[in-house]
Amino acid sequence: MLRIIKPVLALLVSVSLTWVLNTRQGDVPPFGKFLSPFRGFWRNAEPAAAPAALQTLRLPGLRQPVQVRFDDRRVPHIFAQNDHDLYYAQGYLTARDRLWQMDFIAHVAAGRLSEIVGPARLETDRFFRRMGLPFGARRSLDSAMTDPVTRTVLTSYADGANAYIGSLTPQTLPFEYKLLDYQPEPWEPLKSALILKYMAFDLSGRSDDLRMSNALARYGPAVIKDLFPDYPMQEDPIVPVGTPLDFTPLPVPATPPGFLAAMSGKVPQNEPDPELGSNNFAVSGAKSASGFPLLANDPHLQLNLPSIWYQVQLAAPGLNVYGVSIPGTPTVIIGFNEQVAWGVTNVAADVLDWYQLKFKDSTRREYWHDGRWKPIRRVVERITVRGQPDRLDTVLYTHHGPIVYDKPEKPFLPAHAPVAHAMRWTAHDAANEYQTFYRLNRARNYQDYTAALSTYGSPAQNFIFASADKDIAIWPNGRFPLKWREQGKFILDGTDPAYDWQGWIPAAQNPHVLNPPRQFVSSANQFSTGPDYPYYLNWNYGDGSYDRAHRINERLASMRQVTPDSLRMLQNDNLNLTAQLLLPRLLQLAAGPANADTLVAASSPEARVLAELRRWNYHYTADALAPSVYELWYGNLVKRIWSDDFGLKATGLEMRMPARDRTKTLILREADSRWIDDQRTPQRETLPQLVRRSLRFATDSLTRKYGPLGPRWAWKNQKSTDILHMLQIPGFGHMDLDCGGGAGIVNATTERTGPSWRMVVALGPRVKAYGVFPGGQSGNPGSVAYDDMLETWRVGQLNELIFLRSATEPNPRVRAAWMLER
Repeated sequence: MLRIIKPVLALLVSVSLTWVLNTRQGDVPPFGKFLSPFRGFWRNAEPAAAPAALQTLRLPGLRQPVQVRFDDRRVPHIFAQNDHDLYYAQGYLTARDRLWQMDFIAHVAAGRLSEIVGPARLETDRFFRRMGLPFGARRSLDSAMTDPVTRTVLTSYADGANAYIGSLTPQTLPFEYKLLDYQPEPWEPLKSALILKYMAFDLSGRSDDLRMSNALARYGPAVIKDLFPDYPMQEDPIVPVGTPLDFTPLPVPATPPGFLAAMSGKVPQNEPDPELGSNNFAVSGAKSASGFPLLANDPHLQLNLPSIWYQVQLAAPGLNVYGVSIPGTPTVIIGFNEQVAWGVTNVAADVLDWYQLKFKDSTRREYWHDGRWKPIRRVVERITVRGQPDRLDTVLYTHHGPIVYDKPEKPFLPAHAPVAHAMRWTAHDAANEYQTFYRLNRARNYQDYTAALSTYGSPAQNFIFASADKDIAIWPNGRFPLKWREQGKFILDGTDPAYDWQGWIPAAQNPHVLNPPRQFVSSANQFSTGPDYPYYLNWNYGDGSYDRAHRINERLASMRQVTPDSLRMLQNDNLNLTAQLLLPRLLQLAAGPANADTLVAASSPEARVLAELRRWNYHYTADALAPSVYELWYGNLVKRIWSDDFGLKATGLEMRMPARDRTKTLILREADSRWIDDQRTPQRETLPQLVRRSLRFATDSLTRKYGPLGPRWAWKNQKSTDILHMLQIPGFGHMDLDCGGGAGIVNATTERTGPSWRMVVALGPRVKAYGVFPGGQSGNPGSVAYDDMLETWRVGQLNELIFLRSATEPNPRVRAAWMLER
């Protein structure tokens, strides 16, 4: 009997274990499938060699043969005979390298993560649906599909992606599908639209309206005007002050009397219901060694693997363009052709406002606006949750837009989305951004470039331009609402139509400058214009943008005989202007008279730290020790100055702190300001005391972390730049990269963000370009092309970009040639 029981038990254990390993257990994926030697992630390993040198693929959706050549970085150079085949091939090849990435981002934007991972992402899904990303994507797609050209682009791209999806087997699925145990679904143009809306959310989907309204209610208009001015003391705008207008401005809507009264302090304020950045620059031929313009761009975004960008060359009749696309969307987003180059940075205009509503009753079916009750549109969202019944979520819409949270609950982003308020956002409006990039890819001159920008909506971008005709220009561009000054700085009255958006700034009157006398154009997310521009775009821009912008402009102004390497070196500039300005003052305050309990003793660790800081040249190089101290010192000082007055714990309110520009003024010139004293203590603090306490905090923190002052205090260790897999899977990213840079610096490489694509283009009789992103062309961790460009990026170098004039042009870096046929 025992001889029978043992094998039966062994069989039962084997069957049970097999079932467990091949069945999803709650949030735990079926690791049996994932580890299977027959179809698990082992099958995703790729040989180190380049793609097969000669290969023919049969793709039934093509109309004519397409030639594709791959260079040594696995960049596809696609030569097609018509638009349909060009974008079909782009969709196929992008999916071949980045299918899971493009599919996953589309799921995030659509509010469909719960389908993949279960209830843990239910609130994420609710948030993105309530923010209206699917709503805005559908409206933009409907607009794009009315144009026959962009309809061809979008549908052909989707057909190409689906051709690749249809070729997959359980063995060849990207490993993330195996890990998460789900299957790719057919691609459709709506997914491309969703990806652009996700970018719009990332770049323009947040606001300070609630936090500013809370500050106004607590301190009144006089304090707000002092601490949160509409234009900073230091600024170096994108369009230089004094640039002549080439248009007659429209009348600006009148400021409502209620707002004027509130900002004059004549009426009480009711408290409302409870560093991404980028650089681009171009120099004229008069400044360059070649006599032709040069252009550079490095958009700063979150650093992930797979990389956010995908390199591609697209060639067809009337088109030959190289650059980077966003996986999941057709065309080239940033790039160049033989006549022009362009790049983008975020404008940071105020294009999202919140409206406080008055409901008729608790059913929330009507709201008061323009002297009458108006119906609320109710949209039921069905959210599929893996392993559980579907969830229904009703989202309320007004004429402004969605009420992101209509009932008291903890918002997904508490400081961003006030409860029972409607949101007005340009990303909900129909626009044809695809047409913009389609035209930019084919642009030949400045007129083509401006025509392309006319259909662009969201997110607003600073489109920089240079041409072989020796023009340089920049347009902060997008759909900008026509506002009265400060409209949207605070939460708006949703009952009064005077607070509604009254129209749009004409596209031709967006800020712009062509061939300025200073012979360069640039942007670093700073103010688009000076106070002389007739329209209101925003009152506040990126906190570190002035420093980056001023440093870029300072260096460009002094440059002569500029080469591509000149601009590459500028992209890697590590000087911190704020530190250069403030550190002498901080050192003075640390050494001056103060109470004995905060005096820096000559033999103390702080004294050694101060000596290190005095030797510093203000550059955030990887091995420098001083940046680690300065960042903690200054950061803690800012908290000590403002947290008692504007911090959530101290006040119970969500409020933003004054910007860096105002804080610098206070430290440099207002040592006796009321804001220096900590209201939470009975004694009155002085600025020297706060400076020394913050220095002690920084010294103690670094000592506990790394030991006494020494090489381990290096900035690279304290900053610890990590580039993680999008799922943050251990072992599939790169940790603690040895690189310099930081927030507010031209080389804006921080812990998790930085230059996601560096590009320099030299226009001329024969265009030459250089670029790199921190990763590789492939999204497959089993491929050598997953991260083969990371080291080049880390050390601040660029790869020469292979721009082929024809499908047969010889080039030693071309490693494979494919023919795609029906």
